[in-house]
Amino acid sequence: MSETTGRRRARLPLRDIVLMVMLGVVFGFLYWALVQAWNGLAVAMGPAGDLAQHVLLGGWLLVAPIAVAIIRKPFVGIIAEVIASVVEVVFLGSPVGPLLLVAAAIQGAGSELPFAFTRYRRFGWGVYALSGLLGAGLVFVWSAFRFGWFGQDILALRLGMQLVSGVVLGGLLAKVIVDRLYGTGVLDEFAIGRAGAASRGPVVRRER
Repeated sequence: MSETTGRRRARLPLRDIVLMVMLGVVFGFLYWALVQAWNGLAVAMGPAGDLAQHVLLGGWLLVAPIAVAIIRKPFVGIIAEVIASVVEVVFLGSPVGPLLLVAAAIQGAGSELPFAFTRYRRFGWGVYALSGLLGAGLVFVWSAFRFGWFGQDILALRLGMQLVSGVVLGGLLAKVIVDRLYGTGVLDEFAIGRAGAASRGPVVRRER
């Protein structure tokens, strides 16, 4: 394969770019809605309300594995997460501010890493689960430094809750969403659709 051919394969087609941006924008609004759910849950949990963020954290990881599973190219998960954070900060006035972009890049990298290890060829339940686990784990380290969690008695509880949320909401739920979208046929023109068609093999038509 020539160097020119390799560059062409690495370059994202326009439809992939459009989809990546659309996913980022849509999930930016969904993430903002999740913030409102977090606030409500924190109130409902009373004295333990600070732990509500760990219960829902996995929901903020969703767009990365979904984008990666559909487009199957390097860095699309990270970019989609950052786009979602830009929507939250610029258009929805997230109080976190520009630091949210840093957190988004970290969790996007963690979520994409398991797919990258398989060279974007494996998309089973285990890979999705590991995606949620790493995404939640990496951003936990960032948050722990930022908010001074290290040294707290409940550090292990925080980490455990966040990892479980990452696996369930940021990993397994992402696979459910991707599978449902794939089943509708709307993704047939993307890498996920082409891979599915190739695995089924050519359609043999009977001549009458």
